[in-house]
Amino acid sequence: MRRVFAALLAASLAAVAHAESSANAAVEDGKVVAIEYTLSLEDGKIVTTNVGGEPLVLVQGHGEVMPGLERAIAGMAVGESKQGVLAPEEAYGKVDPKLFVEVEATRIPEADRHAGARVMMRDGSGREKVVSIYELRGDRIVVDLNHALAGNPIKYEVKVLRVEDPAR
Repeated sequence: MRRVFAALLAASLAAVAHAESSANAAVEDGKVVAIEYTLSLEDGKIVTTNVGGEPLVLVQGHGEVMPGLERAIAGMAVGESKQGVLAPEEAYGKVDPKLFVEVEATRIPEADRHAGARVMMRDGSGREKVVSIYELRGDRIVVDLNHALAGNPIKYEVKVLRVEDPAR
């Protein structure tokens, strides 16, 4: 009976120690991190959020989220919240003039051949990508390959829900 009690006590203490270390864990490179977040534009329009839904789970330091957001959560503890603004180069990038390219108008459905339209196109390697039609030039169309939010500062609100060592 004493052995069973001792084993149960040891298991309970180990579980409590693990829970406490998880609760006090800080976001560090290589850690598996679960976050709740909201991203919005300067005018307050929400770009994306997972509040009330499934947390975003990522491995810190692996470039799985915007560089600025990854830097913002570094060092945060479980339960900690933070808000701030990311410069365009830390979020969706600056607008790159080299990403405005001309394509034959026939590559785009006629109904979508107007400035501002968002259309799906295949790149040189066959991957599909959403692009914006920037300008019509007769039988050629200028498409903008930049991310739709490139050039925008992005407000963020983030809360760290969990920090764990990666599964081995």
